[in-house]
Amino acid sequence: MKINMFIDGKWVEALSGDRRNVINPATGEVMATATEGSADDAKMAIKAARKAFDKGIWSNLSADDRASYLYKIADRLEEKAAEIARLETANNGKVIRATANVDIPVSIQCFRYYADLIKDMKKESYNRTDSSETIIIHEPIGVCGLIVPWNFPLMLAVWQIAPALAAGNTIVIKPSEITPVSAFKLFEIIEEVGLPAGVANLVLGSGSKVGNELAENHDVDKIAFTGGTKTGQSIMRAAAGNMKKITLELGGNPH
Repeated sequence: MKINMFIDGKWVEALSGDRRNVINPATGEVMATATEGSADDAKMAIKAARKAFDKGIWSNLSADDRASYLYKIADRLEEKAAEIARLETANNGKVIRATANVDIPVSIQCFRYYADLIKDMKKESYNRTDSSETIIIHEPIGVCGLIVPWNFPLMLAVWQIAPALAAGNTIVIKPSEITPVSAFKLFEIIEEVGLPAGVANLVLGSGSKVGNELAENHDVDKIAFTGGTKTGQSIMRAAAGNMKKITLELGGNPH
């Protein structure tokens, strides 16, 4: 299997041409090769996401239209559930009953949950006794950088992707460099359902290069990261440059 990045609606190799072997931990065998991105590749993906967001090609769609894409992704993921569960087990090393009975079904449910949620969401207005009116309007944040660990490669990716897309944001996601297979398969589905170019981008590579660029780049409005506390601290420092919003889940404790 040859795994590439998905940037601005196209499958691309890293600018460097470097590739990384993806190992099946049960056998030690190479199950795939993945292109190895750098900060420059991340910048390309961020530029595509920024352009797509600023043009409003996703955020200006109605909630019903965005929901329809999420339902299609869930349906295609369900159709390919057995294949993706097998690949997730081969790449990650967890038992097949976990990937087939938990990781994949929960991922499918997550896309459908957020599709249902945005279809039912209405503008809120409150009248007060002092003749003033308070209105709550839900708006997207912008470009979201999503960084996912190795232990739940698909499920934790979907937990970040589904709400971000549902809310009208564009995304750049970096899976763990050692477990990129299920994210790659998910982006094959994203391409199949015809999500507009630039809305969802997949960048592969190390945290020190790709992840750091996502955290530092001023065109990224939000970072979501699941992983170790030390790395989370580094992301907070890098993100301080433009005061971007941050969600960290460190050691199972969201902050």
